[in-house]
Amino acid sequence: MTIPTQPGPGGAVSPLLTRLAAERATGALLRDRGTLFLEDGRIVHAESPATPGLDVLLTTGGGLAPERWREAVDRAGARRQVARFLVDSGGLAGGELEICHLAAIFDAAFFALSPGSGPSRFRRGATHWIGSVRSVPAEAVERETRRRRELLDAVWPYPQLDTAPVVPRPAAPGQTVTSRQRVLLRHADGVRTPAALAWTLGRPAFHTVLDVRRLAAAGLVETPHLPAPAPDPTELPAWMTQTQPPDVALLRRLRDALEASL
Repeated sequence: MTIPTQPGPGGAVSPLLTRLAAERATGALLRDRGTLFLEDGRIVHAESPATPGLDVLLTTGGGLAPERWREAVDRAGARRQVARFLVDSGGLAGGELEICHLAAIFDAAFFALSPGSGPSRFRRGATHWIGSVRSVPAEAVERETRRRRELLDAVWPYPQLDTAPVVPRPAAPGQTVTSRQRVLLRHADGVRTPAALAWTLGRPAFHTVLDVRRLAAAGLVETPHLPAPAPDPTELPAWMTQTQPPDVALLRRLRDALEASL
């Protein structure tokens, strides 16, 4: 099933997701920027190439050893019980897993449901190898996605910051930053984008984008500007259309010279 992306009734983020939730469908909703996994119409997992996965949030950003994650995938991935294995084996507390899993769902959904993410396709019956952790109503995911879009624009309405390299600027005298922002600025080398910084720090991509916009609003990060539009070849050059007041003194000198030569 493939449906073009269109605005839904009442401002729905994804009309197909709304319909699948009402049908209590099970399967994978695929879009160009991510995939949402549903069970009985509720979202049980989400992933996006624009965001660090649950493994990065747990290992780089959390306290799980990378080898414990690999062991869980090797031993329980085929049975789609990676989450249960992590908790049952004592490698991870259930509460920590739930928090990181919810963060991964909302993070990936924000990018997967972004405008311009291409048509939506649904693969019925598809499941994810992470297994059961916690499900979220599709309505809650759509509501949070809209809230995050509005928040970004309210903080600093320059979406080009979200994909451009993060270029720090010197702080003004007496200007302070939070410890979280300080860590981000320390890793911002003028080459890494917000997505790359999220992977490096093991943080959700949306929160990294939000931090970058806040830093830009405070003048601590360069705001890239869109290039000037290419000139329209059908338009006359500026020098032909500009009108300037005449140089009266010059005109008088020309008149005097002409009169003297007569």
